[in-house]
Amino acid sequence: MTLLWVAMALVMLPAIVCLLAPLRKAGALYAEQHAFEANDTAAEQNVAIFTRRLASLEAAHRRGDINTAAFEESRLELERSLLEDTHTQAMRPLKSPRAGRLAVPLIALGFAVLSLFWYLEEGAEGDLALYEVQQALQSDPAATADTYIARIEEQASLQPNNPSVWAMLFPLYRDTGHQEKAVDALERLIALEGRLPGLLAQLAQIRFFMANREMTAEVQYLVDETLAQDPRQPTVLGLLGIHAYDNGDFNSAIDRWRRALATVEDPNTAASLREGIRAAQERLADVSEKAAVDE
Repeated sequence: MTLLWVAMALVMLPAIVCLLAPLRKAGALYAEQHAFEANDTAAEQNVAIFTRRLASLEAAHRRGDINTAAFEESRLELERSLLEDTHTQAMRPLKSPRAGRLAVPLIALGFAVLSLFWYLEEGAEGDLALYEVQQALQSDPAATADTYIARIEEQASLQPNNPSVWAMLFPLYRDTGHQEKAVDALERLIALEGRLPGLLAQLAQIRFFMANREMTAEVQYLVDETLAQDPRQPTVLGLLGIHAYDNGDFNSAIDRWRRALATVEDPNTAASLREGIRAAQERLADVSEKAAVDE
C-alpha cells in the first residue's frame, strides 16, 4: 500500500505544479501589463483624430458646403464617438501581483483532497489490501487452509462490503467442509453483486449436496430462477444431470450433461461431465440389455 500512495503522490505532483506555475509568472506579467498601460497612447490618438475631423468639419461649414444644422449634428456625432472611445478604454487600476496568491495553493490542496476522497470511494484500495494478504500467504510455506481462512476473515471484518472478500471465502469454506459458512459467504456475495445466474447456480449446487442430493423446494426455486435468466447455465445443468442419474433417468442425465459440456470452460469440470456421460451411457446399455434378456 505504501508504494500505491507514493505512486499516487507522484502522479498528483505534476498537476499541482501546473496549478502553482502561474504564481511564478505573475510578477513578470504584472510589470509587462503596467508598462503597456503606462505607455498606451490610444487616448491621445483618438483626441488627435477628433481634432482633425472637427477642424475639417468647421472648414466645410465656413465654405458653405454644409449648413449650420448639419454642422451641429456632425459635431455632436464626433463628440459622442470620442466619449465612447475614451470610455471603453478606461481601465481599472492593476491589482498587486500578490493578490489572490493564497487561492492557488488552496485550490491545489482541494484538488488533492478531492482526488483522495474519490479514490477512497471508487478505487480498489480494499482489493489491493486483499491482494497483499494473498501474496503474503502464497509466499509462506507454512500457511494452511485454516491460515488462509483466518486471514481472509480478518479482511471480511475490515471490509464487509467488498464482494472480492466473500468470493474468496466461499470456495475456501466449501472445500474445507464448512458448508453453512460457505452458504453464508455466497449469500453475502449475492447481496452485493445481485442475483446473477452463475452465483445462483453455485448456491443451488451447494444446497443440493447439503440436502444429500435431494431436489428440495429451495433448490428447485434456485434452479428455476437461474434457468429463467440463463437456460444454458452449466452448473445448474450439471446438477440436473446428477439428479436425473440418481433417479435412473439416464437419457435426461446424458442430455443435460452434454448441454453443460457445450458451455463449460473449466477443463476439470469438462472431464467430470464426460466421465458422467460415459457412466450414464454404460448404465443405459445395461438397462437395455437386461430388458432384452427379460423379454
